[in-house]
Amino acid sequence: NNHVIAQADDIKVALSDGREFESEVVLRDERSDLAVLRIKAGEQLPALAFAESDQLQTGDLVLAIGNPFGVGQTITSGIVSAVARTRIGVSDFGFFIQTDAAINPGNSGGALIDMAGRLVGINTAIFSRSGGSNGIGFAIPANMVGAVVSQAKGGSDAFERPYIGARFDEVTSEMAESLGMNRPSGAIVVGILENGPADEGGLSVGDVVLAINGQRIEHKDALGYRLATLAIGEMVEFDVFSRGELV
Repeated sequence: NNHVIAQADDIKVALSDGREFESEVVLRDERSDLAVLRIKAGEQLPALAFAESDQLQTGDLVLAIGNPFGVGQTITSGIVSAVARTRIGVSDFGFFIQTDAAINPGNSGGALIDMAGRLVGINTAIFSRSGGSNGIGFAIPANMVGAVVSQAKGGSDAFERPYIGARFDEVTSEMAESLGMNRPSGAIVVGILENGPADEGGLSVGDVVLAINGQRIEHKDALGYRLATLAIGEMVEFDVFSRGELV
């Protein structure tokens, strides 16, 4: 997590075998609260495989790894309580995995893994009135982490989000009724930049984006997440509700 290292002058990475290494900050992104560090160990280190976090479902078993309260590396277990949790007030990023695995101060930046030992998220925040675990923890999905890591490996020192050239808003129940939709869903286009990607792709003000590359869009925060995890320059397919028809 970026908030773990944001105020640090000297950052060391400690391995489970006791070795410590000076690290270099390769990329940091305050909006997603992610940072990528590089260490030189002089050997090939084992690494976690990334899971496809879009396939995660409520009820799946997960393990949270961290260093709660500085006691040392600790693993706790739980389930996925919810996916695509938004507006929890911990960062600009709004698309979290919620878990009841015990996450406490010191777990930030630790891995959330599935039963196959693959990374499904990065533990980033807890909802707590006492400061301890109340069984409501949040993790950044692995697909978002992968997008940040990919840009860091490509040599970028700041995370660039793909630019679509459009502004979106929530679809309210009143909007859905007036547009002829059976329920509020998706993100409605409220502004288009002339000659921008959205304009060239055929989007118009009043269109409602319902899916990107087959992934359903429930609200504009989900749209922001889907766009952020795309590679810059990638061609994508939108499902759009336009003038009473799905196009």
